[in-house]
Amino acid sequence: MSTKRHYSSPAKPDFFPVSVLVATIAATLTLPAVAAQTSLATDADTITVVGGASGAQQENAWGPVGTIVAKHSATGTKTDTPIQKNPQSVSVITKEEIEMRNATSVKNILSYTPGVFASRGSSNTYDAIAIRGFTTVNTNQYLDGLKLQGDNYSEASIDPYFLERVELLRGPSSVLYGKSNPGGVITMVSKRPTTELLREIQFKMGTDNLFQTGFDFSNALDDNGIFSYRLTGLAKDSNVQQDMVKEKRYAIAPSFTWHPDDKTNFTLLTNFQNDPYAGFYGWLPKQGTLIPLPDGSKLSTRFNDGEASNYMARKQRMLGYSFDHAFNDTWTVRQNLRYMQLETDFKSIYGNGVSPAMPTTLNRAYVQSKEHLNSFTVDTQAQAKLETGTIDHTLLFGVDYMRMRNDINAGFGSADSLSLTNPQYGNDSYTITFPYDYLNRQEQTGLYAQEQGQWNQWLLTLGGRYDRAKTSAYNRNKNATDEQTDGQFTWRGGLNYLFDNGITPYFSYSESFEPNLGTTASGSTFKPSIGRQYETGVKYVSKDRPMVLTAALYQLTKDNNLTSDPDNSRFSVQSGEIRSRGLELEAKAALNANVNLTASYTYTDAEYTQDTHFQGKRPVEVPKHLASLWADYTFHETVLSGLTFGSGVRYVGSSSSFNADNTTFNVPDYTLVDATVKYDLARFGLPGSSVGINVNNLFDKTYVSSCYRDHACYWGQERQVVATATFRF
Repeated sequence: MSTKRHYSSPAKPDFFPVSVLVATIAATLTLPAVAAQTSLATDADTITVVGGASGAQQENAWGPVGTIVAKHSATGTKTDTPIQKNPQSVSVITKEEIEMRNATSVKNILSYTPGVFASRGSSNTYDAIAIRGFTTVNTNQYLDGLKLQGDNYSEASIDPYFLERVELLRGPSSVLYGKSNPGGVITMVSKRPTTELLREIQFKMGTDNLFQTGFDFSNALDDNGIFSYRLTGLAKDSNVQQDMVKEKRYAIAPSFTWHPDDKTNFTLLTNFQNDPYAGFYGWLPKQGTLIPLPDGSKLSTRFNDGEASNYMARKQRMLGYSFDHAFNDTWTVRQNLRYMQLETDFKSIYGNGVSPAMPTTLNRAYVQSKEHLNSFTVDTQAQAKLETGTIDHTLLFGVDYMRMRNDINAGFGSADSLSLTNPQYGNDSYTITFPYDYLNRQEQTGLYAQEQGQWNQWLLTLGGRYDRAKTSAYNRNKNATDEQTDGQFTWRGGLNYLFDNGITPYFSYSESFEPNLGTTASGSTFKPSIGRQYETGVKYVSKDRPMVLTAALYQLTKDNNLTSDPDNSRFSVQSGEIRSRGLELEAKAALNANVNLTASYTYTDAEYTQDTHFQGKRPVEVPKHLASLWADYTFHETVLSGLTFGSGVRYVGSSSSFNADNTTFNVPDYTLVDATVKYDLARFGLPGSSVGINVNNLFDKTYVSSCYRDHACYWGQERQVVATATFRF
């Protein structure tokens, strides 16, 4: 049966010259100093921070930044916290960086970020990623502080054009968010109303017949800026890399802010999106991708394992708000709330491995699923800032609640095979062999408290949370319900030392939990899987320049993992354990008014330390080495003023996967180059307007991005060329 859930599995590393990247990142520490010593006293030597439509303003954890470097984040604390005061590793990708690289999905946004690997190759149907060696499909994504709870094939997808920033918190985070994958969480912040006039229209054309237009309007509704609005919209139509498949998207996000004084803010946030064609979601065998077919050939990167009648359609509707009110200098209350509906209609004939008897014939299976998901999420917080003697406290108390219901009418079955060497499409007949008619429910209530106490240069972060999580699956075909209720306490502790020069070493311990539905062969229910992480690192945040450098070492273990029962393969036992150790380096800097630079390196040593079949092996789709480097240069002088050149390189080390007999095979490493050229139209009387071209995979390298199993490999994205024209008026 086909399932989009990916679970971790392992392999041998490949060598990467770490010293080269470390030297590059280290060099960024000295570049600002060298520039300062050799610069002339001209306007070009001053970094100007432009906050886009909202103008120059003090940065906070939820608003515009104005450069590629954010110094505040709320992801790791739920409070507006400077990056150096967070006791865990966090990365922030601002709107400026998203636009510079022209990212087309959330997983593309994270492609230059350490600790994260995007799987599923060229497919953007879901944001399938692995964080610190633990694979997740959308399930750890949050928007405006609230979880985008998905289920089965129903997962929300947020277009980058609607986002102000995307953040990645690496490591367990249940102390703030409840049940979650131990690798980390992805948080997104929506564009919000501004009190300054913004009128933007954008056009895109590119590879695969891409045509896209978007608009972004915002302004105050009154002279005092008490009421303001924002209206962002997008329409997109394109083919995808695979033959016979399209992507279409229509989305609009009206928002409204009431800001009567400097103590109160209420923002209504909505998002309505229709994806009548959500792209390609299939898989290919390793034969014809990683290794040649018997005739020596390989499959085209545009090969489709399905039929023209395959489709996935998705509609999502979100309505919610963000509210905060400061009673005085000590107490502030905040509440985030959202109701979401997802409608998913999925039909697919898909490849299911090469026939053992006919090595050029692809066996195929069938899945169809119509789903209606609705979820309600609310998070209420009380924050207190106070002093006791020489200690400054930021106290946070909160309660959050989530309820999800997904009505599924699905079926799995078989379909006719397809020749890999001479495919003849048009036979989309199938047979349903396994009806899947379920009503899935999830519910979670969490109580949490957190202390951020600073004494001189020492900062202690300590938090605890208790969750009650309920999961149930009602099988309509059998009139039977499988239900699990778990109560779990998790905590985190972290210690930072804040040097005056901007360097901050830290150490932390954190936990996560994930409920496990089902029973053993004897009928016993499963306990939650527990993630435990020890992390130490150092952060450097410049006080007078946009520059953030971070380094982190960690050990993360997930126990109570489900593994096959050695006495009855139809059931699982809870004796598995996965361990991940690693090093992550990241640098983000606006080195001067002309140059932006980002660099990262990731070393991930993941292994099944206990498992029935995979013990001692490496999880699938987890490269041991990842590295990236991006730089762009903008001219502000001479006749080239307004011209920007940018280029980046991404290295992905080899990963591993499993054959049907649980033996391993490797997916080779690959290196990709991206580039951009942009021109600011300000000298033509159009300030804020620009034209540009982005090219991803500049040299059109053919590569396999990863393999989930020997029957599920993914071609990487071919060269993409996209021209963008943005006009502000």
